[in-house]
Amino acid sequence: MRRARKETPRASNKEIFGWAMFDFANQAYTLLIITVIFPVLFTTVIVGDADNEFRLGNLLWSVALSVSYFLVVLSGPVFGAIMDYSALKKKFLFYSYLLTIISTALLYFVEPGLVVLGVILIIVSNFAYSIGENFIASFLPSLGPPSDLGKISGFGWALGYLGGLVAAGFVIVYLGDATAENFDRIRWVGPYAAFFFMVTAIPTFLWVKEPGARQELPKDETFFSMGFKRLGDTVKEIREFRDLAIFLISVFFAMAGIYIVISFAFIYGDQVVKWDETVRVLMFVVVQITAAIGAFSFGFLQDKFGAKIIYNLTLLLWFIGVLGIWAVTDITVWINTTFSTAFEAQYVFLYIGIIAGLSLGSSQSASRALVGLFSPEQKSAEFFGFWGLSNKIAGVFGIIGLGLLQAEFGLQQSVLFCAALFLIAILVCLFVDQNRGEKAADWYHDNRE
Repeated sequence: MRRARKETPRASNKEIFGWAMFDFANQAYTLLIITVIFPVLFTTVIVGDADNEFRLGNLLWSVALSVSYFLVVLSGPVFGAIMDYSALKKKFLFYSYLLTIISTALLYFVEPGLVVLGVILIIVSNFAYSIGENFIASFLPSLGPPSDLGKISGFGWALGYLGGLVAAGFVIVYLGDATAENFDRIRWVGPYAAFFFMVTAIPTFLWVKEPGARQELPKDETFFSMGFKRLGDTVKEIREFRDLAIFLISVFFAMAGIYIVISFAFIYGDQVVKWDETVRVLMFVVVQITAAIGAFSFGFLQDKFGAKIIYNLTLLLWFIGVLGIWAVTDITVWINTTFSTAFEAQYVFLYIGIIAGLSLGSSQSASRALVGLFSPEQKSAEFFGFWGLSNKIAGVFGIIGLGLLQAEFGLQQSVLFCAALFLIAILVCLFVDQNRGEKAADWYHDNRE
């Protein structure tokens, strides 16, 4: 008879807050450098192929992000296995944090025409930021019992989007638009994002404890060799964690769609919807606020109704939202014809952003919580390494896929690819049994202590 895994006691509020502050801090990078400011600056000013509908700039942006995600794919699970064995999670997290800060600050030197330098710095900074996401997520199972992981994860995501709102406020007020005319001011977005990340992540390193204990190395072994061995053992044991394996396939398709939206939404607004600066700022504010609300509120719903149910609900919202993005012009025409109004497409696009915002934080929070539920604490960093691997392979697949499709068919039509990815993710997740997945983690914890 299997005994229930002894529940992890809930960490102190100060430690949970310190952990969540890393989400708060790193949103300056993902929002300003990957989503809102630098992608527009890179495609329209640094590459600036307006005569070709910015297709080369969009493609190079896709390549830079995809290479960085591929590097995470190669290193993430091995680093996770090493951290579980060596109890060096905080040290690995600190190194990723330091590399993100340095490479992001150096984006100041990327001027119009210096495309190669821009690509290299985006690869390095996004690799460091993305691998850091894996590292910080691996602390989650040690912060509380399974019944609290949804709330804790949701709190982190919600605080993250508030961090993005705070970080971008300075840019909106003092640095201005991502345009060639404003380049001398907006080029400071890299150093500013780096400084914001550096300062606001300090509570993480002060208050979060190193979980687990370092294991003694066998003779003639290193942490790297043991990391590869543990990774091999996990691959052999994957049948014991089949629900995690199936779920990671769903995560692959869902995150491919999410990475497309994160990387191209504001490019889409500039190039297809042709919004003005006021609507662009409003979209940013709307998405940040609704994403924070979605992550926090859905976190409580995860613990009440089950993370799988909430995860699938958020993917359905994504599917509807992406179809709205694709059809925004036709929806605008229909509204104006039916109700005798004179809406502009950019304002309809703004309302669609509410759906995307609610889905954005909640879907990623539910994903992180499910992996936490399926992970025995002895393998948390390793399993979150696989979660990161699935995420980043998805980033490579989704962003390169959209980049190639938009080069052939244009950006608007290519968005249908994104909608299909969310639909596939829902169908795959139907085969995940959350209770069975949690029992597998309990069994491993009890029998491998």
